[in-house]
Amino acid sequence: MIAIVLPSANATQVVKIGASNPLTGGSAANGKDIENGVRMAIDEANERHFKINGEDVQFVLDSVDDQGDPRIGVQVAQKLVDDGVAIVIGHYNSGVTLPASKVYAAAGIPLIDPTATNPAITQQGFGSVFRIIPTDAQNSGNAGKYAVNVTKAKRIAVMDDRTAFGQGEAEEFKKAVEAAGGSIAVSEFTNDKAVDFSAQLTNIKRANADLLFFGGVDNQAGLLVKRMKQLGMRTQFLGGGAIADTIFTNIAGNDAAEGALAWEYGRSLEQLPGGKGFAEKYKKKFGTDNLTYSPFSYDATWVAITAMMQAKSTRPAEVIPAIRDIHYSGITGKISFDQRGDLKNPTSTLYQVKKGAWVPVTMIGAE
Repeated sequence: MIAIVLPSANATQVVKIGASNPLTGGSAANGKDIENGVRMAIDEANERHFKINGEDVQFVLDSVDDQGDPRIGVQVAQKLVDDGVAIVIGHYNSGVTLPASKVYAAAGIPLIDPTATNPAITQQGFGSVFRIIPTDAQNSGNAGKYAVNVTKAKRIAVMDDRTAFGQGEAEEFKKAVEAAGGSIAVSEFTNDKAVDFSAQLTNIKRANADLLFFGGVDNQAGLLVKRMKQLGMRTQFLGGGAIADTIFTNIAGNDAAEGALAWEYGRSLEQLPGGKGFAEKYKKKFGTDNLTYSPFSYDATWVAITAMMQAKSTRPAEVIPAIRDIHYSGITGKISFDQRGDLKNPTSTLYQVKKGAWVPVTMIGAE
């Protein structure tokens, strides 16, 4: 006798959502924060017991550590592909995202990036790469215009960490400064592992720069500002994205950090209707305050899940068009994508350190 096994009425489809971030190394705090945002969205979705095309689904997080290293990033990207993920949320670093995105595109798997901002990421023509955060051209462009038109800086210095992210920020800042009629007095660079910037800052001080724009991340920016204070520099510090965080102020110290400026991607949680609620839920779930990017990774995950619901499918080939056409109201604002996969209506917020805390000053972009 041949036994015929019928599918269980309670069969559940397991849908893997990949996440890749630096979970070790200098950016581990941000990487864990981003992973937490994805995890929170997945847990909430599972609590709602969704069905896709009439079948129960359970979303599962498949998280990997790319260590902020492009070579490792490609390796873990292939692991996620081999694991059969339906979609990927990541990566944190632009320099990792650029090569890893090619792996996902070759496999036909969509990528939604909550943090990487180099414009080249969505200019590769894949059609399966999306970004829910403003690009460097948008955010650092605002910083460049602000430096010339608002601070009235005459002698502007630029420094970057030579990563795809930091150098991309610096280049877009320079373009915006020159387009606004300003000029760059001196350009310096370091690397993303450096802890001493004395040589570069000595040159910047010698050039009598009244403003320094830094393309890099919060921990190095904090060390940079601390050293500026030690050298007696009165140069205004202006950062791009990935600066306005407690890591910066803790490293720089209150005296050195006071008055520092940073243009960040999106709006502050205080400015967003659901921001306070998100922060409270995050702290209750993980026992710590959220950092900058977990709201973006949370929204990216919900965009992915919503697209699957709208497509009535978890097959990547059917989910990609649904992402492309999506209109989603998230914690970070209204999300829809242009032809390249970038936000149609990006926003940027200027923060300044006042009494040891980053305080929003002004915003440019969509309401």
